[in-house]
Amino acid sequence: MTGMPSLPAVPPVPVVLAGARGHGRWHLANIRRLQHQGLVRLAGICELIPLDDGELDAFAGELPEQSADFGALLDSTGARAAVICTPIQTHTALALTAAGRGVHLLLEKPPAATRADFERILAGVRNAGIACQVGFQSFGSHAVPAIRELVRTGAIGTVRGYGAAGAWVRDDAYYRRAPWAGRRRIGDTDVVDGVLTNPLAHAVATALELAGSGTAQDIASVETELFRAHDIEADDTSCVRITTAAGIPVTAAVTLCAEQAGEPYVTVHGDRGRITFWYKQDRVLVQRAGHGPEEAVYGRTDLLENLVDHLVRDAPLLVPPHRTGAFMEVVEAVRTAPEPLALPPGAWYTAPVTGSATTRRVVRGIDALVAAGAETLTLFSELGAPWALPTEMSSP
Repeated sequence: MTGMPSLPAVPPVPVVLAGARGHGRWHLANIRRLQHQGLVRLAGICELIPLDDGELDAFAGELPEQSADFGALLDSTGARAAVICTPIQTHTALALTAAGRGVHLLLEKPPAATRADFERILAGVRNAGIACQVGFQSFGSHAVPAIRELVRTGAIGTVRGYGAAGAWVRDDAYYRRAPWAGRRRIGDTDVVDGVLTNPLAHAVATALELAGSGTAQDIASVETELFRAHDIEADDTSCVRITTAAGIPVTAAVTLCAEQAGEPYVTVHGDRGRITFWYKQDRVLVQRAGHGPEEAVYGRTDLLENLVDHLVRDAPLLVPPHRTGAFMEVVEAVRTAPEPLALPPGAWYTAPVTGSATTRRVVRGIDALVAAGAETLTLFSELGAPWALPTEMSSP
């Protein structure tokens, strides 16, 4: 008796990585992991300064081609997919370059600095017929569909709102790492590198995803309160309240000037309980009437792996760009809001960074304020922060 004929092996997908330093190092390691599994092949790296042998040590014997010309590199390598992990203001041009060559995309968040550029990317992807995945890694957590199913089946009753909190620590060197760090714009080019739109963008986007309000059409209004303790253009301590088309509030309170660094989370508030999701840990806590606390840790699907699965087996994409349209409405509201307000000197202090010669700025009482914003779905000004001004509202 003979066995079933085996399916032909699928060759690894050739990938070009644009931006292999900074956060790009994570993508480089992830591509190496998937290359070891035979799913992808690192065909090229686009960097202004080529990576040296030490940086490519994990790829010894199979070194990728390197070039500062992204389009030429896509052509010469025959890349089928590209990962774009470059400064925010470069995303649109690089994404359209890839789309023009029929190359599929994993595009880091935020996908663009402006709504207009985001719409250009949407049109370019659609016209080229390519797949595009936006790099909100938390959307790959298996906790996301599990939480939405709990909400759908009424586990915590009627949902009253979604609150996100992020209290992170970043030292002064964080804003010296690149010319665009902490900038709202460079000349006439929008950058929008604020805490809501870049480092803690996952808090905002994950809350919107859990609320089932991922598209631009799902948003009725956006209220922003933007502040900064650092000497930067953009915001480092801010909150936002999004009202969905269904009238549900989605509030995020975030800072890079925390007293103590904490795990960011999203809480779903119901009239009979709550669900808290620590999205970097894939950890979920369900608290509801008539039950003891229930905690679980879920698995996660990698977004590049999902993109390859989509190309090879037509699996659904986890983060197609239209699912981030609501987040881009927040980016646009932040971009067009008044300049972030500098916190008065008494609102923050300078602290040394353990094991380093650098320092960091700490906003007094911010950890409790961030938690209260996510708990009560209210803004800093409504919580009585003495340095907070009334909100700026934007309607898409």
